[in-house]
Amino acid sequence: MADITRLPVVRHFRGTPTGWVQHLRRGRVAHAGTGLSFWFMPLSAVLSEVPVDDRPVPLVFHGRTLDFQDVVVQASVTYRVHDPALAASRFDFSISSLNGKWRSTPLESLTGMLTEAAQEQALALIASMTLTQALTNGLAVVAERIAAGLAIDPRLSQTGISIVDVHVAAIRPETDVERALQTPTREGIQQEADRATFERRALAVERERAIGENELQTQIELARREEQLVAQRGANARRQAEEAAAAGKIQTESEAEREQRLGEARALSIRVRGEAEGAAETARVAAYRDVSEAILFGLALRELAGSLPKISNLVLTPDLITPVLTRFGVVPEAPTAKRHAASGKTS
Repeated sequence: MADITRLPVVRHFRGTPTGWVQHLRRGRVAHAGTGLSFWFMPLSAVLSEVPVDDRPVPLVFHGRTLDFQDVVVQASVTYRVHDPALAASRFDFSISSLNGKWRSTPLESLTGMLTEAAQEQALALIASMTLTQALTNGLAVVAERIAAGLAIDPRLSQTGISIVDVHVAAIRPETDVERALQTPTREGIQQEADRATFERRALAVERERAIGENELQTQIELARREEQLVAQRGANARRQAEEAAAAGKIQTESEAEREQRLGEARALSIRVRGEAEGAAETARVAAYRDVSEAILFGLALRELAGSLPKISNLVLTPDLITPVLTRFGVVPEAPTAKRHAASGKTS
């Protein structure tokens, strides 16, 4: 929008790089162009400003396909005023000399005409397509059809407007129809997800089975090794028992041999001792052979006394000693004689 500076008598206009301005004074063109700056008399000046930059126009309209399905087309058309003088002569682009604003709404009229032309081309094409075709290949085809139709539209060429770009964003059916069309795809995706889930579960089961088999194989291997260990331990115990038995046998034989040797030595010692005692006894008997019985009796008594325990008192009666004396050939003096003998301590 242009800037207008007001002074008491004259006013100053300053335009923009994207705004084409035409200054008419008394019906004649005083200034025309973009980016102008000039003084003018407000009572004799007629000012018009036409934007020459690219301007997009959003389009949303309904159509019906060949199979009687309603669709919504979302598009945008970008246009440019390539002949602003012609456009200013077809539409009212005059601005106020007070504030530089348009006195009417020329852009609305321009975009309305452009929208009608674009809808006409798009609706004619959609009416010849089925819903499936429109949803599948409709975006590019509709955009090309709108661009081609607007390029040859005489209303645009007569107003100095050229089309820069046409873009179709979406072609959408009604909500119920769109949901119904999405159902097969959703079902396919769900089936694919289910298949992936089943495959994952099957893989998990297979892995669990492999793990179970590995554990079973491990248990079998452990049992086999345990069996080998038990057999080895039994063999070791048997070998230890055999070694212990052999060692015991050797020890027993050694002890038996030692006992035998000790017995033989003991028997030899006893035999030697017996022979010595026999020889001593023989010598003793030979020594006592010529000794009288009285002497032998005395020696016997001495030996007996040496073997008897301690005697404090001893009483000998004739009845006790008479048979003994008679045996040794000693006759007592009288049968009624009594001898009393008291002996002291004998050891």
